[in-house]
Amino acid sequence: MAQPTICPKFEKAISLLSQRWTALVIYQLLQGKQRFTEIQSTIGISGKVLSERLKELEREDIVKREVIPETPVVIEYSLTEKGHAMEPILRTIESWSQGWVRETDVATE
Repeated sequence: MAQPTICPKFEKAISLLSQRWTALVIYQLLQGKQRFTEIQSTIGISGKVLSERLKELEREDIVKREVIPETPVVIEYSLTEKGHAMEPILRTIESWSQGWVRETDVATE
């Protein structure tokens, strides 16, 4: 009997979301437009890693980077339509975690 194969699109999506911090960045941007420092301080991620994740999410058309020509220049990040389409997935994970992840599991990380 042949083994079923995993759909390449599903594999790509899981690969993207399973990268450390990626889902948290998307989850944070569900709140609306934010500056780099807002995302960084809320999540507690290093600037280098956040920059890498945001660039990748831009390439994937999940995050939009908007440069506002002020002095100094302001850069805001927001979710695209594709990014917002992930909201039900992340809300389901959030709901699952509330019922199934124990406080002791969180404290030991």
